[in-house]
Amino acid sequence: MFKIASRVAAVSAATVVLGLIPLAGTSYAAGCYGTSCDNKGPKSTGCEGDAVGHGTVNNNGRVAELRWSDKCRAAWVRTTQKATPSWYSSYATIEKYDKSGKLVRSLSVDTPDTYNSSDWSNMLGGNDYSYRACVGFKKDSGAPYGVQCTNKWG
Repeated sequence: MFKIASRVAAVSAATVVLGLIPLAGTSYAAGCYGTSCDNKGPKSTGCEGDAVGHGTVNNNGRVAELRWSDKCRAAWVRTTQKATPSWYSSYATIEKYDKSGKLVRSLSVDTPDTYNSSDWSNMLGGNDYSYRACVGFKKDSGAPYGVQCTNKWG
């Protein structure tokens, strides 16, 4: 009887210990949801894990991709430099629209200066919104020009 009891105890202890070790492919809860993701990074919150693209625009080698995380209910723009950088600067923007089509908020990120490198904006989140990604250039004065955008999604 003692051997059976000690084996049961050993199996129970092993089950408890193994239950504390995350298995490969285990999904973790995101660090935000919906509007609580506003202005937070997709990587630091874990939202990039299930992200998918919903439109890309290429503006003279500056690429903007609309990214969406379903588990976080948030969007952001990933921008990639696909052309030899030039003397003028470029940027990408994520835009959030309400049901009436009114722009609610936008966040921007500069396009990287290094060829074939990427960066991303912080997120904008929430249900019942649509989103689009844009990429454009800045004049010396800082004024935008040559802006191109994806279709709205959501």
